Amino acid sequence: MPADNLQKLCSESREKLKSAISIMETFLNEHALSQLVTEQDEETVHFYKGFLSDVRHLLVFSEVSYEKLGVVQRRPNFDIDFAEKALYNLYHRCVNSFFYPKNESYSEDGRYAYTGQDAIRFRKKPVRPARDVIMNITKIYEELRDDLAYYESDYLTERRMQSEKSHA
Repeated sequence: MPADNLQKLCSESREKLKSAISIMETFLNEHALSQLVTEQDEETVHFYKGFLSDVRHLLVFSEVSYEKLGVVQRRPNFDIDFAEKALYNLYHRCVNSFFYPKNESYSEDGRYAYTGQDAIRFRKKPVRPARDVIMNITKIYEELRDDLAYYESDYLTERRMQSEKSHA
């Protein structure tokens, strides 16, 4: 990918992360487990503990990627390798953490992805603020996934081929 396009992709990805980070921070700063759990049964408590854990992890991964993309932009000379590695990590840490949360409190149902309906399905019906935080960041992570699809597998394949050439 030409350096200009790569710089633009880094900048756009960073701006998208900034929006997602803001939404998640606001949610986590304003909602505690006790506020989300309306029913005191064990299943509900377990659901929200996992949900909050997944949002916290996603927030941290997103903040780290945001900072790395900032380093990419602040360097006096654009470092293509560093930029590509930052985008690869963004895809594998953030995008994958969003679409495949460890505690599986929600998941993407691909059958709804192209119908105009919400593709995110919750394991248990969440309270409105919990639902809203995920729905408000879904489009951001969908766009990042689409923008960075190359980094899902092609980036590593290219790196391996370069490594093999240098060892030959």
